[in-house]
Amino acid sequence: MSRRLRFLATVILLLFAVVAAQSANLQFFRSKALDASPLNPRNSEASTNAPRGKILAADGIVLADSVTTGKGQNVFRRIYPLGALTSGIVGFSSPTYGTWALEAEYNNYLSSHTQPAQSFEQLLAPTSAADSVTLTLNTALQRVAAAALAGRDGAVVVLDPSNGNILAMYSNPTYNPVPLTSSSYSVAKAAWTKDNKKNAEGFPPLGVVATQQTFPPGSTFKVLTTSAVVALQPQLLLKTYPSLVTTKLPDTTQTLSNYGFGRCGGTIAEMLPPSCDTGFALVGLDVGGPDMSKMADSFGYNEVPPIDLPGAVASNFPPAGYFTNHLPQLAYSAIGQENVRTSALMNALVAGAIGNGGVMMTPHLMNYVTGPDGTIIKRYKPTVWKTPLTAAQAGQIVPLMVDVALYGTAYGVFPTADDVAAKTGTAQVGNGAKNTDDWMIAFAPANHPTIAVAVVLPFQATEKTGALVAGPVIRCVVEGALAIQSGKPPPADPTCPK
Repeated sequence: MSRRLRFLATVILLLFAVVAAQSANLQFFRSKALDASPLNPRNSEASTNAPRGKILAADGIVLADSVTTGKGQNVFRRIYPLGALTSGIVGFSSPTYGTWALEAEYNNYLSSHTQPAQSFEQLLAPTSAADSVTLTLNTALQRVAAAALAGRDGAVVVLDPSNGNILAMYSNPTYNPVPLTSSSYSVAKAAWTKDNKKNAEGFPPLGVVATQQTFPPGSTFKVLTTSAVVALQPQLLLKTYPSLVTTKLPDTTQTLSNYGFGRCGGTIAEMLPPSCDTGFALVGLDVGGPDMSKMADSFGYNEVPPIDLPGAVASNFPPAGYFTNHLPQLAYSAIGQENVRTSALMNALVAGAIGNGGVMMTPHLMNYVTGPDGTIIKRYKPTVWKTPLTAAQAGQIVPLMVDVALYGTAYGVFPTADDVAAKTGTAQVGNGAKNTDDWMIAFAPANHPTIAVAVVLPFQATEKTGALVAGPVIRCVVEGALAIQSGKPPPADPTCPK
């Protein structure tokens, strides 16, 4: 009998231990996740029973708002006046799927919460309301970016290199956020399923190509190879590389040829404008794996950019040790091929850092937060993320990128009066007929830039190049941005989509 009692007591104690452990798990380890989960009835009810704060663009246009439905418990529903134009950034607030993108990033401000007491009465009876978030985004420039992509998959990122303000960020494919805000589970689920389905090129509409997808940067990476020379091995600036069509690579019978089998060589200053592949491959081998990796890391490669938009991914450059037994890969990495991958956001930051005297500012979308009475309660303070170059070092690279626009692979893309510094990129990706990822990065005006831009259009036809495909897009965006900054509408250029 006593043996059975001891067994029963042991079982009961074990059950108590399990209950205590689960209680501790829920209260201390999973409490934040459960509190934020869209499956938490308190959250789903809060999203529909109280109005959320507005999300506004820098030009005052409302990007997200709450409207009354007058239907039972689902009193409020989120609306997005610009729909798919800004959904990649703004996201959505859904009774079924919770919050997404900036709606998630700033949910604590946007959801109804207890406000600071302004009187003795409010101290005794606290009031609840939501704050509103104003972004750095310019809707007119966002429209220019979307129109210039003209429905093609890809991304455009425009930022102010002096403070990191994201002025436009458009990705395609994109999605309509409205069905996801429906109180009907079946409607929301159907939209969720559709928007998570990848298209023919492997991109889901709910993903943000600009920050969540990486591609070989091609020759745009040559500005980092040039930076490695300027900052770490300046003696190579005076070296003249042979004029070649094809160059041999060490430790292999493999060779590397110029695009279109053209011939080129010379000093770095002579090779960057025509984007000489053979020459820059040899430059990369001279610089060596350790310094190439060091420079890539100093620009923020292998780290997730600290943007206030969930889901951003790191760009990648191999570690120094990788190249010890992979010297041919180092030659290809130096021209932005092989194991190098970057996002449009990262490439815009690279362009901005060179234009901004070697200082890379933290990218951000939030400008300021206002309380229910319109008072600014939080304002973003610009911060430095990386300083890969000194001002003098960056100053040596700027004129080379200006020459790219004036005489090199970007010749004829920009009006001379715009004073643009640029670099093209055409990365071969071995994808059948759609064999290139086409890039261009730029900043303007070159000597005191107010904008830095990156454009990528992946999986383009084999015969296409960054200048031919990304060039018209980035020209429309640069022209539009400069016009808007001067207080004018974007130019009525017949070659820019309306």
